[in-house]
Amino acid sequence: MIFVTGDCHGEYGRFSVRGFPQQKEMDRTDLVILAGDFGYWDRSPEQKYWLDWLEQKDFTVGFVDGNHENYDMLAELPVESWNGGKVQFVRENVIHLMRGQMYRIQGKRFFTFGGARSHDIRDGILERDDPDLRRKVQALEKKGGLYRINHLSWWKEEMPDMAEYEEGRQCMERYGWACDYIISHCAPSSIQAVLSLGEYKPDELTKYLEEIHRKCHYRTWFFGHYHRDEQVDERHRLLYHEILRIV
Repeated sequence: MIFVTGDCHGEYGRFSVRGFPQQKEMDRTDLVILAGDFGYWDRSPEQKYWLDWLEQKDFTVGFVDGNHENYDMLAELPVESWNGGKVQFVRENVIHLMRGQMYRIQGKRFFTFGGARSHDIRDGILERDDPDLRRKVQALEKKGGLYRINHLSWWKEEMPDMAEYEEGRQCMERYGWACDYIISHCAPSSIQAVLSLGEYKPDELTKYLEEIHRKCHYRTWFFGHYHRDEQVDERHRLLYHEILRIV
C-alpha cells in the first residue's frame, strides 16, 4: 500500500492508529509519502520524541522537503540509494526523498522534487549574529510582522540550485519523460495561479515544475504547501490533512 498526505510541520498525530487505522494492515514495505514540510526542524526533546514515535510504526514514511525544514541538519545526513533514487535516512523507516529523483515503488514510478519559496517573510530575513537582533524581533512581533531568522527558521536551500534542476531534467531524460506519480511541495506555475487566484507569483521553482508539467507524461501530481485539501483537476491534487491511498 502507498498513501500520500500533506504538510505536517512536525505534528505527526495524524498517524495515530485512531486517525490512520489503515496502518493496522501495513508493514515496512508499505509507504506514506508527505508532500513537503515534514518538519525536520531541530534537535529538541519534542522532535526526538516524535521521531522515535514514528520509528515504532510498522510502515515507512517518505517525505519531500518543503520550506519548513532544517537544511543544515539535512546536509549532515549521508546520501544513500533506495529504490533507484537518492535518499537520506532520518530513521530506519523515515526517509527524505531527494530532489530530482525517480523511485520505483511497488511497481510504480515516482518522481520527487521538494522545495518552495516561503511566502511569510514580507518583513525580511534577520541574521542570528546581528547584535540588534533582540530589538528587531521585539519590534516585528509587536506589529505582527512576518519574518524569519537565517539558519534558525529559514534557509536559502528551501529553493533548489541549478545543479538540482539539472539533475531532475537528466533523470527525466533517462526515463523518457514518463512516470506514474509526481510528488512536490509547491505546484507548477499554472496550477499555483489557479489555486491562489493570482496571489502567488511564479518563481524559478514553479516555472521549472511547469516545464516538468508540460513535458512529462504522468498519471497524477500530488503537492502540499498551500494548506488545504483540494482536487484541482483530474491530474493535480493538493493535500494537507487528508491521507489518500493511491496504490
